[in-house]
Amino acid sequence: MKKIVVTVVGADRVGIIAGVTGGLAELQINVLTVSQAIVDGIFNMVLMCDMESSTNSLAEIQEKMGHVGESLGLEVRVQLADVFYAMHRI
Repeated sequence: MKKIVVTVVGADRVGIIAGVTGGLAELQINVLTVSQAIVDGIFNMVLMCDMESSTNSLAEIQEKMGHVGESLGLEVRVQLADVFYAMHRI
């Protein structure tokens, strides 16, 4: 399994989850877990995903999901899970 972490931040509105997960589905990326919260009108979501079935490179996935974020007025970041864990280890 090749895990990636997708983070999403922006103003809350209808269709965010559908837009982000739709983009991931087009790239053949499986969502494993989702955590989301809305704090004072700001939407935050973290998705743990498996990109094993995707034929796209990490760079291609980052670019595509960046465009998805732009179209929704959000910031969407994609990182390898190992890199994400290393960055957030205390």
